[in-house]
Amino acid sequence: MEVVLLELGAIILALALLARLAAHTGFSPIPLYLLAGLAVSALGGVDLSREAIQLEADIAVALLLFMLGLEYTGEELSASLRTSRLGSAVDFLLNFTPGFAAGFILGWSVLESVVLGGITYISSSGIIAKVLDDLNRLGNRETPAVLSLLVTEDLAMAIYLPLVTVALAGGGFLSGFLSVVIAVSTVLLALYMALRHGRHVTRILTHASDEVVLLSVLALLLLVAALGELLQFSAAVGAFLLGIALSGSLVERARTVLGPLRDLLAAVFFLLFAAGVEVGSIPGVIVPALVLAIVTMLTKLATGWIAAGSCALPGRVRAGAALMSRGEFSVVIADLAVVAGAQARLGPLAVTYVLITAVVGPLATRYAGLVKVKPPALPQQRSV
Repeated sequence: MEVVLLELGAIILALALLARLAAHTGFSPIPLYLLAGLAVSALGGVDLSREAIQLEADIAVALLLFMLGLEYTGEELSASLRTSRLGSAVDFLLNFTPGFAAGFILGWSVLESVVLGGITYISSSGIIAKVLDDLNRLGNRETPAVLSLLVTEDLAMAIYLPLVTVALAGGGFLSGFLSVVIAVSTVLLALYMALRHGRHVTRILTHASDEVVLLSVLALLLLVAALGELLQFSAAVGAFLLGIALSGSLVERARTVLGPLRDLLAAVFFLLFAAGVEVGSIPGVIVPALVLAIVTMLTKLATGWIAAGSCALPGRVRAGAALMSRGEFSVVIADLAVVAGAQARLGPLAVTYVLITAVVGPLATRYAGLVKVKPPALPQQRSV
């Protein structure tokens, strides 16, 4: 037990030093956490079960999306989703296609190409939420456009994941159709409850004691995440909608009591994610992963540019840069395929691809804030 405590203390101390360095330099700490995880992997990895790591990851992502949901009201979400239809269609077309095409170029089957298309399509809600919070951009004008695309992508996973899961397992059309119906119905019900009956949830969770608020909100958050896993729709979507449902003074109190827990679990999640990478498998897939990362980071930049069309130039660049990172969903999709016995190179390729975008994305988002627009020169008046 003392060895486990020593390792845990060393990991948290390392995270604290990296967070201090990031705060000093003004960067997001996420790339540092990922690189530290690779270093841990190279030194022998961490002695934790796969289930323990997955549990920590699920809770961390749920907390990240819940805290992001607190920043918006149901009315803002509805308006954002209504105006994001063009951006969502462009998002799918530009970002699913490169992965799907790359699978064919590599000689993979149609199903494996569909899996790779899903990996390149879905941005990392967890990473993006953390970066926007670190850079104090949650209130920026372009952020609702980014948010609406993330929500649309996560909702699309409610259809994609059940279909891919059934296809990988060799199931028939009826099994896949029933899984999709259940998942979509659950998401629509959760969305309706968040938008129409959020005030009742707020009234139930409100209490004078911060301890009661912490335990009540966390318990409901975990139950929502568990329901999402059970019904095969995104636990991240459920967590986000729960955040949307809260209102009034409870929003600030939930942000205060859950913020430190979110920061701790998010830091550990990013480190453990990278620590699970087989460093020796990276050289064999680095070229296709790098090419795919470059292409799809550019397509995400174009997606954000189009989605934030009503914003000024700096806002459109920031929106595109924020969407570049892939993360937890991409890893989940790859893991489903690997467990089902798909293409052996898919796992290392997906992990390497995610690492590249997860490191470059936050850095690009940070520097995108430095974009300046030179005002047009005023015509000189002619002297009389």
